[in-house]
Amino acid sequence: MSDSPQTVLAPSVVSFAQAFRFWLKLGFISFGGPAGQIAIMHRELVEQKRWISEKRFLHALNYCMLLPGPEAQQLATYIGWLMHRTWGGVVAGALFVLPSLFILIALSWIYVAFGDVALVAGLFYGIKPAVAAIVLQAVHRIGGKSLKNPAKAPIPWAVAAISFIAIAALHVPFPWVVLGAALTGWLCAKFAPGQFAAGGAHGTAQAAHSPALIDDHTPTPEHARFKKSRLATVLAIGAVLWLAPMGVLLAAQGWNGTLTQMGWFFTKAALLTFGGAYAVLPYVYQGAVEQFQWLTGPQMIDGLALGETTPGPLIMVVAFVGFVGGWAKQVLGPEALFLGAALAATVVTWFTFLPSFLFILAGGPLVESTHGKLHFTAPLAAITAAVVGVIASLALFFIAHIAFKTGAAAGFLSNVEWPALAIMVAAGVALLRYKVGVIPVIAGCALVGLALRLSAWA
Repeated sequence: MSDSPQTVLAPSVVSFAQAFRFWLKLGFISFGGPAGQIAIMHRELVEQKRWISEKRFLHALNYCMLLPGPEAQQLATYIGWLMHRTWGGVVAGALFVLPSLFILIALSWIYVAFGDVALVAGLFYGIKPAVAAIVLQAVHRIGGKSLKNPAKAPIPWAVAAISFIAIAALHVPFPWVVLGAALTGWLCAKFAPGQFAAGGAHGTAQAAHSPALIDDHTPTPEHARFKKSRLATVLAIGAVLWLAPMGVLLAAQGWNGTLTQMGWFFTKAALLTFGGAYAVLPYVYQGAVEQFQWLTGPQMIDGLALGETTPGPLIMVVAFVGFVGGWAKQVLGPEALFLGAALAATVVTWFTFLPSFLFILAGGPLVESTHGKLHFTAPLAAITAAVVGVIASLALFFIAHIAFKTGAAAGFLSNVEWPALAIMVAAGVALLRYKVGVIPVIAGCALVGLALRLSAWA
C-alpha cells in the first residue's frame, strides 16, 4: 500500500488561472533567500503538484544559475514561460517581485518617516547585528560549496582571497573583480581543468515520482523551440522596454537627474549580479552610498534587514535604496516626498529586473534545445569563488558599522558596542549551529535590541 505524496499523479492540464493563483501565492511566501525559494518551488511544483519533473526543473535551474540576476525569480519565469508561453513567464516573474515591492515601499516609508522613534530605533539596533550574522552565514554556505580541498584545488581559494582584498582594501570596482575571476576560470578550463570542477545543482533526494505534466521526455512545446525570428522579436521588444522609460526620464530630468542615474546604474547592477544579491551589494554600496550619496552606510544595512524580512528576491533591497534616495533627493519636489520616493523605488525595480525577463525569454529556447550541453561551468565556478571573497568583504563592512558606537572612534574598548556584538554572535550560533531560520533569528534579535534600548543597556 502506497500513500506517499510522491505518488501524486500529474494533472492532465494546468490552466493559466491555476498557474496565476500559484505564482501569486509564491510571491507572498517566498521567504528564505534563493535557497529557500527554490526549495519551496521544488516541493510545490516537483513533489506535490507534479507540474514539472525533477530533471527538467534542475535543468532550468542550472541555466538560471549561470545568469546574472536572482536565480529563483528567473526559475519561476522559466517554468511559467515553459507552461504558458511568454505571458506565463511574465506573470510568474512579475508576481515573484510585486508583493515584495509593495511591502518594501510601505516599510521604507515607515522607516524614513518614523525611523527616529525609539521603538523603531530599538528594533533596528537588534536587527543590524542579525544581518551581519546572516552575511557571515552566506560566506560559510557559498564557501562550503565552491571552495574545495585547498591542497587539491588552491586556485579557487586564491581567487576568493584576492577578491576580498580587491574589494575591502583596494576598492576595486566590482565589475573588474567579476571579469578577472571569469578570465581565471576560462584559463583554468584550458590549462588546469581540475581546479574548477563542475558543481552540483540545488539538489534534493531524488525519489521515484509518477510522470509529471512536463516530464523528462516531454517534447519541447512549439513556443519554446528556438527560432531566429522569435529571438530578434524578443530582443527588439526588450530594447523598447528599456529605451522608452529611459527616454522619458532623460526628457524629464536630463542625464544627471536622480531618476535617470538610478535607471542607468541599476541596469548595470542587473548585469553584474553573478552569485546572488550578496555579491552585488558591494557594487550597489559603492554607487548608491559613496558615489551618488542616495543613502548612508547605516541606512544600507537597515535596508538589507528589511529585505531579509520580506518575501521575494533579496536583491529587492534595491527598492529600499531607490525609495530612500528618491526621498532624500526630493525627485518630485518637497511637496510630494512619498510619491517621488515610490516612483524611484519603481524605477529601480524596473531597470533591475527587466534583464532577468529578457535572459529567460530570449535564452530559454536555446536551453531547451541543449539539455546538458552548457559549457560555462569553469568561468562561473571561478566567479562563485570570487563571490565568497566579495561577500566576506561585505560582512567585514557590516561588522565594522555595528562594532562601535555611532560617531565614536574605532580602537577604544570603551567605544565598542558590546551588546550589538553579543547579538551578532548569538545570531551566528543560531544560524550556523542550530540551523534556525532567518525570519525567527531576525525577529528574536529585533526584540532583544528593543529590550536593550528600552532598558538603557544599549
